[in-house]
Amino acid sequence: MHKELYIFQDDKPVKAIIRPYNDSDFEALIEVQRLSFPPPFPVELLWNREQLFEHIERFPAGALCAEVDGCIVGSMTALLVNMNDYSHEHSWEKMTDSGYIRNHNGEGDTLYVVDICVVPMFRKTGIGKWLMQSMYETVVQLGLSRLLGGGRMPGYGKHIQECSPEAYLEKVMTGEWKDPVITFLLRCGRIPVGIARDYLEDEQSNHCAVIMEWRNPFNQRRELSC
Repeated sequence: MHKELYIFQDDKPVKAIIRPYNDSDFEALIEVQRLSFPPPFPVELLWNREQLFEHIERFPAGALCAEVDGCIVGSMTALLVNMNDYSHEHSWEKMTDSGYIRNHNGEGDTLYVVDICVVPMFRKTGIGKWLMQSMYETVVQLGLSRLLGGGRMPGYGKHIQECSPEAYLEKVMTGEWKDPVITFLLRCGRIPVGIARDYLEDEQSNHCAVIMEWRNPFNQRRELSC
């Protein structure tokens, strides 16, 4: 994949590129993560070179970055899984092999999102939506059933004492509360299908995530469970 498009920054069109990342991009990708996930996000969960190498070796179609003026400003990574292999255990560590994706299954029917991030300067420019759209195109191209993944809910940290994660999600869905991650995923066309507790070490989300999917409209397979 190599896609050229325009994003809008301060109402000005700016050319951007969506492409697979490679080993020459590793340091820039690690810096993008550092800028995208500042403390209290655990620094040990940011990419390392070994993880990035596994991404490009095992599933290069699921290793995308966004580039503007020769600089990487965002990335998105995914792998293929068969959800029947995971029963009801659903954590980021289990689903992504702690980010190493050594569990990538070339026969899987679900494209599972490992990570998506955009540096703060380029948020609200549309670059995150274009990364997501590119992964939807991968789902269609490979004839998969869906894209699936856990969305952080960092706004939940302010409401832990007053409601459950399910109640928090309901208030986000009714528009009463806003969550920067869940609202972004909704705008990208993702649909909530459940809550996963102990999904990721993430104090802001009380370690919870909203499992969200995008169904391939061109593929009518049997019903899938999370």
